[in-house]
Amino acid sequence: MDNRTSDDYSEDRKGPRVSVVNSFEESKELKKGIHIIEKSLDDKSRVILRIRNQNQFREEDVSTLVDPVSEFMYEKVSTMTLEEGLQILADAVEYHDDDVNFPAQTMTKITGLLAGECRDQDPEGHDLDVKIEAALIKYHSPYPEVRAICDPFDDPTIPVETIRAYVLGTIWVCIGSFVNTFFNQRQPSLRIQSTVIQLLLYPCGKVVERLPNWSFTFRGNRYCTNPGPWTHKEQMLVTTMVNIAAGSSNFMGYVLTMTLDTFFGMKYLNFGFIFLMNFSTLFFGFGLAGLLRKWVIYPVKAVWPTILPTLALNRALLLPEAKSSVNGWTITRYKFFFVILIASFFYFFFPNYIFKVLSTFNWMTWIAPQNKNLAIVTGSYLGLGYNPITTFDWAVINYSSPLVVPFFSLMNRYLGMFLSGILLIVLYWTNYKWTGYLPINSNDVFDSMGEEYNISRVTMAGGNLIDLEGYRNYSPPYMSIGNLISSGASFSVYTLCFTYILLTERRIIWQALKGFWQQIRNPKQHNLATYEDPISRIMAKYPEVPDWWYAIVFVVALVFGIVGITVYPTDTPVWSILVIVALSVAMLVPTALIFAVTGYQLGMSNLAVIVTGYMVPGNAMANMICRVYGYNIDDQAEDFISDLKMGHYSKLPPRAVFRAQMLATLLQTLVTIGTTEFLIASVSDLCSVTQIDRFVCSFPRSLYADTIMFGLVGPERMFISLYPALKYCFLIGFVAAVGCWLLRMYFPRYLKYVHPVLIISGVNRWGGSYNLSYYTPGLFAGFAFSWHIKRHYLAWWVKYNYLLTSGLSAGIAFSGIVIFLTLQYTKVKFNWWGNTIISSGVDFKRAAALYEVPEGGFGVKIGDFQ
Repeated sequence: MDNRTSDDYSEDRKGPRVSVVNSFEESKELKKGIHIIEKSLDDKSRVILRIRNQNQFREEDVSTLVDPVSEFMYEKVSTMTLEEGLQILADAVEYHDDDVNFPAQTMTKITGLLAGECRDQDPEGHDLDVKIEAALIKYHSPYPEVRAICDPFDDPTIPVETIRAYVLGTIWVCIGSFVNTFFNQRQPSLRIQSTVIQLLLYPCGKVVERLPNWSFTFRGNRYCTNPGPWTHKEQMLVTTMVNIAAGSSNFMGYVLTMTLDTFFGMKYLNFGFIFLMNFSTLFFGFGLAGLLRKWVIYPVKAVWPTILPTLALNRALLLPEAKSSVNGWTITRYKFFFVILIASFFYFFFPNYIFKVLSTFNWMTWIAPQNKNLAIVTGSYLGLGYNPITTFDWAVINYSSPLVVPFFSLMNRYLGMFLSGILLIVLYWTNYKWTGYLPINSNDVFDSMGEEYNISRVTMAGGNLIDLEGYRNYSPPYMSIGNLISSGASFSVYTLCFTYILLTERRIIWQALKGFWQQIRNPKQHNLATYEDPISRIMAKYPEVPDWWYAIVFVVALVFGIVGITVYPTDTPVWSILVIVALSVAMLVPTALIFAVTGYQLGMSNLAVIVTGYMVPGNAMANMICRVYGYNIDDQAEDFISDLKMGHYSKLPPRAVFRAQMLATLLQTLVTIGTTEFLIASVSDLCSVTQIDRFVCSFPRSLYADTIMFGLVGPERMFISLYPALKYCFLIGFVAAVGCWLLRMYFPRYLKYVHPVLIISGVNRWGGSYNLSYYTPGLFAGFAFSWHIKRHYLAWWVKYNYLLTSGLSAGIAFSGIVIFLTLQYTKVKFNWWGNTIISSGVDFKRAAALYEVPEGGFGVKIGDFQ
């Protein structure tokens, strides 16, 4: 055994990495063969072979057995005592007992090892298995998906923060921000995800590494333009930049709602106001993300499954590997990704342009296109989407990220949506709260005649404030049953989430609080000093970003926002912003923890809408601005947090990530504003529900509806006169959280994978342009890959799964852009049955209701509402 440090193993990675992997089912049958092979090997090779087998790896060619990771793990296993291994496993069982991402097979095996099963028959093998499992947990990661995307060692000499990295990052941030902002209002949206930009970035990096190397000295430091081969750390640093661009800016949706004549038509809003608010919300989230690192980045349980495909692609592109066999698959990761990308690129021409039926397969409505009852239940546009086969389009299938998000998360959300849909049908057919006169699943707002609510009749000049006399002579705003159910769920999920996470994840929160207090008492202590997981121990070698850096960003962003709402006629009091900011900060820890574990992002928008409606009643602009700080801060903060976790996994210097994100955020602030102006000027009929290229603006329409109901009219009027049951949803959420926690305490084995927050969030999916037709295909794909293949062919899943979803998404992103620029933007039509049948019935028009509106209207009569 040699005496190299962990850093030395990174040098071996320049050579080919050979890993031939077997399926989970095969591992049982292979044990006998492995024992036979072990007898012919020396002690070191025998131990490494067993390490690879227990980590779901098997070498068919023993001569290629040793790789850097196995060599590193062998050294750790060799120096570990049996007592130390047993203690590590016992601690792991206690810590991961309720961990839904910890593999059930591994937990069963560890429990058996602690109980001494099979030790009498094979004491040497038992003790070695104890050490190997303990070493994987202590020195690598307890999660196989994390072990697949990062190494247990680091080389701090690899170039990271280089001039060429910043140049390429700047270019791709601008491109990504433009494309994603432009297509964000399309349904389904077409986005250049960070994986796609990463793919385009790689050849750019290989080109710049061939350019001449110029060097210069600045303030005593030597800098060069080309320090050598393009490195995987440079690639990941730029990826953290472009990942910001991939997230776009949510505030641009607010700009559409504020300025378009389709909505409020506030023409006085100019570049200055938009810049101040966009800068404020983006950088506010950035500062908040850094301050919450102890809660949602450093804990081991914070896996952040949504970022793993990006990391897997980075390894496939920059870390070479030799051919190997995985369940008979010998194709390399690199080739596999490009095969999938090319196939996806050409296939997407069919569902997106040539044969649109493949995208919206509302085949059940073709039986009777004018039958509104059939369309209401099974339709993909108007209806609820109760249809077993709804699409053959990856852009739709991937709406719920089925190959990335854990299957239990998909199943919980789908269960909530499916069951609540049945309740929705019952309430609709009984005409509960006059909803039978309206479309079943619309996010629009209606008057008592079933027409779109005329905002000009209830607002004063300028569109900000309510005209009570005009309101009383017109109509209260009514919502569809889908929107009503969704609103109730969104109100209850806040108290449910906050209470449930405090109860179930109290150990993580307490550890973070202790670390926060220790740092206050000892400011020079490293943020990672209290964390013992292997990645944190490695990252503790790098200088940390002080919390006060992020605090300064936080304060400056808040000042920009205050300037924006006071200089411009928004009628928004500063104190209302401060209250919403406090709520956002309080809710960010539990919502970010849910995102980190389940891959589901929970926004704060509806809570901000209700609170602001009480604080500043009758003010549309104040309600929207407070909602920006209620949702956009948390949304942007969670995006920044995921980037910080990506840097943590990739072992990037934290201060380099800080500087890169600062630059990327400033660029995004400017580019998204210009892109939104271009979108408004270039897309005709923008935000109409029948817009020919699907630029229907789902979020701006929902924002418009919520602002009318809870901003202008106000929650007090909505709760008293129209929907009194909604105000009890907050209490229901709190009671449900306590009840679910108690049930989980008494029945942990049966309720481990039942997550009430995810179930209620599934109910919240109604009331918009999306329905079950967007979630059913994702459930099937999730079952196939995240459940069946992951359980029975784990090695294949580890090697190819994230590359499969990245390749499919990259292909449709490239294809969608090409189709739009060459065919749709130039108005090239392709009319035939395969493209027209989906729009031939009442389903496509999205306007049919169950009952005819009676003469004189429905609902509360004029004079009977406040």
